[in-house]
Amino acid sequence: MATATRRIAINLGGGYVPGLNAVITGAVLAAHELGWEVVGIRDGFDGLLFPDRYPDGGLVRLTRASVEHLSSAAGAILGTAARSDPFHVRSINGENQVEEIDRSDDLLETIRSQHIAAVISVVGTRALSILFKLHRKGLRTVAVPKSVENDMATTMLSFGFNSALSFAVETLDRARQAADSARKIGIVEVLGEHSGWLALQAGMAVCADAVLIPEIPYDITGVASKLRKKFQAGSTSALVVVAEGAMPGNRVQVPDVAAAADSFKASLSPGATGHEGAHVIERSGHVAETVALQIQRLTDQETYPLVLGQLVRGGPPTAVDRQLGLAYGAAAVRALNENHSGVMVSFQPPDLKFVPLAEAINKVRTVPGDSVFMQVARSLGISLGD
Repeated sequence: MATATRRIAINLGGGYVPGLNAVITGAVLAAHELGWEVVGIRDGFDGLLFPDRYPDGGLVRLTRASVEHLSSAAGAILGTAARSDPFHVRSINGENQVEEIDRSDDLLETIRSQHIAAVISVVGTRALSILFKLHRKGLRTVAVPKSVENDMATTMLSFGFNSALSFAVETLDRARQAADSARKIGIVEVLGEHSGWLALQAGMAVCADAVLIPEIPYDITGVASKLRKKFQAGSTSALVVVAEGAMPGNRVQVPDVAAAADSFKASLSPGATGHEGAHVIERSGHVAETVALQIQRLTDQETYPLVLGQLVRGGPPTAVDRQLGLAYGAAAVRALNENHSGVMVSFQPPDLKFVPLAEAINKVRTVPGDSVFMQVARSLGISLGD
């Protein structure tokens, strides 16, 4: 294998997360030790599908000298491909109409013509499925998981999560200070459509009064009751952290004050209710607004909603993500050197292992009911909405 692989490529699928450059650095330095050449593909696979868009032809030569100071840098030197899918490439047909065509064969042929023996792809959940389909068509590949929500299946820690967590905790501290000053209840929404790791760990770190996550349907009356008791005991402020995917249980006695807005949205987009996700209607802030209004009605205390949203994706990586990114990148090269393909690097403490892509796609890593984080949160008196 060490003699078969002479040239490998790296690309970044999906959106930005802190630490992408650390993964690139880890892979390039590890490949350099084996005497391999490494190139970076611009903007996911776009650098190969649309080389005429780039002055350098869509490929960037990556050397030890060009990456050794990158691990701490913010941004992504290769660019990402948040919406790029080689199986559904938008183009203009002969009738001047937009259509989607399958260019996966073109992509694989270009990879062969560039003498690229294998591709290391740094991807999130959606792009992982695309990579799996390319692997089944013959692409030699290793995936590296990235996620600020830590929702990638089969790995304990996706890089990017620790940086997002640190930023969320810092912002929640400020939100609490603002709530104390204004004598209000702060309702802060963080990312987490299907998984509550970010909300739970950030909320626990700042000793929030309540944390609402997708894994536990919440009873808003129970949350409000806890907050009322806190105010009756003399407190003048409170903090509630909600994941964007948090949903109420069956025991909601308070009318949904957002129903009228949803009805209006549905009239603009037939069948839309505001819950189908960003492809239909942008739902960011919906949960924070709904929970804030309901709690205000039930407690008679003024609330203010705040949405962190995509802000947690920005900034430089933490020391943990720098180390993890370097380790993931180096492990991906090791996987290729050991003749692995169609696998994802998985952090299973204390080891980095390789799991088949088929075991990781179409799955979400959620917070289990017996999670130590849930146990600690409950022992701290944090309401989880149940």
